[in-house]
Amino acid sequence: MKQRRRIYEGKAKILYEGPEPGTLIQFFKDDATAFNAKKHDVIEGKGVLNNRISEYIFTSLNRIGIPTHFIKRLNMREQLIREVEIIPLEVVVRNIAAGSMSKRLGIEEGTVLPRSIIEFYYKADALDDPMVTEEHVTAFGWASPQEIDDIMALAIRVNDFLSGLFLGIGIQLVDFKIECGRLYEGDMMRIVIADEISPDSCRLWDIKTNEKLDKDRFRRDIGGLVEAYQEVARRLGIMNETEVPRPKGPVLVK
Repeated sequence: MKQRRRIYEGKAKILYEGPEPGTLIQFFKDDATAFNAKKHDVIEGKGVLNNRISEYIFTSLNRIGIPTHFIKRLNMREQLIREVEIIPLEVVVRNIAAGSMSKRLGIEEGTVLPRSIIEFYYKADALDDPMVTEEHVTAFGWASPQEIDDIMALAIRVNDFLSGLFLGIGIQLVDFKIECGRLYEGDMMRIVIADEISPDSCRLWDIKTNEKLDKDRFRRDIGGLVEAYQEVARRLGIMNETEVPRPKGPVLVK
């Protein structure tokens, strides 16, 4: 990798300056974190899989008119993306009770919710990303009422698309997290999907067995995280059907 100026490093990705103004290069690390990095490990091959799965999903979103920061994949670990001003919110869409919702509300995990629920969390690792309301978001200026409407509309569209996509390959979309950013184009600004969408940011259960195919395998010490991500990639058609997973990481279709 050529020497480039590092813009930002997060728990799972690094952002470098891009080749053109208004672009960045997003590098996917193998780091696995949970509970705001209180739990951390390096799992070889995870970044490669997340890059490819996120590329597949973002390309599909772009194709159906849902705006994202994604331009193209550069190699096995890097994407070219548009530079955006990240809104400091994690937007979680829940279809089935699981994780923190089950703990907070005492709802049995696996309970289908009456309708999809959108939650906001303030992006602040030092505060453990607290859950916030629309009132907090507007009062502290993190996003305007119109931006909240735009974010929620995008979240619903992404949920509809992902639910159908995964249902078609025998996977249930339990919940997922997205981040959004402001993309400035001349005098115009629009809200787009940013960051990544992968098994790191989704809860994915096999429809028949309820086997977890997501980062809960790391959070809950189940093991087999790379194998689960490989299975998602295989079902999406990203991995060769005949490819045998290797201990040192996945082999993907070029």
